[in-house]
Amino acid sequence: MNKLVEELKQELIEYGRLAEAKNLTPGVSGNMSARIDNDKILITSSGSANGYLSEDDFSIIDINGQVVSGDKKPSSEKLVHCEFYKIRSDVNYIIHMHSPYLSSFASAGIALDEPIMAENIFYFGKIPLAEYGMPSSMDLALKTSKYFKDYDAVLMANHGFIIGGKTIKDTFLNLTLAESYAQVVLNTHILGGAKLLNDQQVREVLDLRKKNIR
Repeated sequence: MNKLVEELKQELIEYGRLAEAKNLTPGVSGNMSARIDNDKILITSSGSANGYLSEDDFSIIDINGQVVSGDKKPSSEKLVHCEFYKIRSDVNYIIHMHSPYLSSFASAGIALDEPIMAENIFYFGKIPLAEYGMPSSMDLALKTSKYFKDYDAVLMANHGFIIGGKTIKDTFLNLTLAESYAQVVLNTHILGGAKLLNDQQVREVLDLRKKNIR
């Protein structure tokens, strides 16, 4: 297992740096994790900066959030990660970040659920908005996790954004796609409003999604 853990650490370090380069993870905000096996999770430590992680900036916790190994305290948002992994056996990586555009919608209390772009309907269906909960609390974990069964990505009110995926690459690429989508939606408001896809167009995209996703 030690070899697997080291490989997972290197993946998270690499993609944390990519996130920093793309301005998706300001300061020490946000956290990342990877599933080790059915009941163990590798997660970034509390107070660590995703863009500047070292091999010491991780803890191993069990599926209920209890520390298994590691000298540092695990991320305070460990409970949200645990709930996501419990609900979705297909999710192996989770990224939670406070990227500017997604966090803007989360803070404005606006879900990204309008049918504006076919690509985003295909990859996300919708990006719902979870009700506000105190950071690091079980209340936050429960309010957010209620969406994980049906959605890979969720906005967290007055907080940020969380997304899960099978591979770290897919999870990260969908994070960048969601952040870009949030920027596009904001731009459409500046330009007078988006022209929405009609019901038939949405159904066509969702039918295509069903054939290709999960």
